[in-house]
Amino acid sequence: MTARTRRVVLLRHGRTEWNATGRFQGQMDSALDVIGRAQAQAAAVAVRPMDPDLIVSSDLSRTADTAAAVAAETGVDVVLDARLREIHLGSWEGLTRAEARKQFPDEYAAWQAGEDSRRGDGETYAEVGERAAACVVEWLDKLGPGSTLVAVTHGGTARATIGTMIGLDPDLYWRLAPLGNCRWSMLSDIGRGWRLEEHNAGSPPEEETGDDAR
Repeated sequence: MTARTRRVVLLRHGRTEWNATGRFQGQMDSALDVIGRAQAQAAAVAVRPMDPDLIVSSDLSRTADTAAAVAAETGVDVVLDARLREIHLGSWEGLTRAEARKQFPDEYAAWQAGEDSRRGDGETYAEVGERAAACVVEWLDKLGPGSTLVAVTHGGTARATIGTMIGLDPDLYWRLAPLGNCRWSMLSDIGRGWRLEEHNAGSPPEEETGDDAR
């Protein structure tokens, strides 16, 4: 990696109670639990050697609090940007998998088949990837060549951002494994496009919880 290569680290937030109990969070707000706060502190220590120039975070509390832990460890400023929020799942939010399957059988079946279709009148992953990738690139452009951006976001949004930036078809985003809590993926701009350098990196979470979009 050359000195002038710019990169983004997509860091998922720490665990929440809803993660632990298997509910779709989407854009509903929820706080980090005890394990989630510990994960955020551990992630902050791991991120410090990456020498980030800026931290940009979803404005939901689980991401903002994770970003605050990273900022305290690195001494780097945090900017909140709603474009990094989790995928909006409409009436699926707050439901368990079993409840979603019962109440929305057709949507559930399409989702399980890997289709990038709307759930609960919410967003598609393509729409999420478009807004989040635009956020990442905009902040990197402001920082300039050779910069490192840490984007604290959500599992579904991270996957959609990666898929968008490396040019995957939205119906193939499912091939990217979901990030565990406080794990990260790193992409670098190698001059002819974005390349996925690391995926789902970091210490194993206490318990695998999938992502907020499940």
